[in-house]
Amino acid sequence: MKIILNNDVVHLGEEGDIVTVKDGYARNYLLPTGAAVIYNKANAAMFKQKEEQIAKRKAEKRAASASLKERLDNVSISLVVTAGESGKLFGSVTSQMVQEALLKEGFEIEKKKLDVPTHSIKMTGTYHIVAHLYENDKATITLNVLSEAEVKAAAKKAAEEKAKAEAEAKAKAEAEAKAAEEAATESTETEAPVEG
Repeated sequence: MKIILNNDVVHLGEEGDIVTVKDGYARNYLLPTGAAVIYNKANAAMFKQKEEQIAKRKAEKRAASASLKERLDNVSISLVVTAGESGKLFGSVTSQMVQEALLKEGFEIEKKKLDVPTHSIKMTGTYHIVAHLYENDKATITLNVLSEAEVKAAAKKAAEEKAKAEAEAKAKAEAEAKAAEEAATESTETEAPVEG
């Protein structure tokens, strides 16, 4: 079935594109959701009139996509999940979880535009997620999948090191104060007036 897209459809086309799709896809999804209209002379003429507005919107989307790509390429997100000692996750990291983590960072991207390696991540480690933006723009996001146990152990170690450093600093300060006190006592003894 030949249709005209009312808005952008991932893996199909952009607003105003004339595409041919299977009848069932058009009747069951594209037409009822308003994502497309049937191709005929009246609809083609209507889109011909809107051509300038569509071109303007496409230019805006390109500019927004380029800006988003620059910001996303520098993004690194971390997900803390439950995992076994070998690093195997109890469950998996999906595009939904990545989308939620990006949303917390202020990036709103549809989960179907996120390309998670092997569709779900099942081990701890560092992964590169590809975000399909507008047209051929793609951004690469660094995803660190961490085990809860590792994070807790690292936090405990950091707390212990901080406590140790504070104890050393306190001992050093006490030693310096004692030395200063001794020096002050010695100087008052030598400066005492001699009675004669």
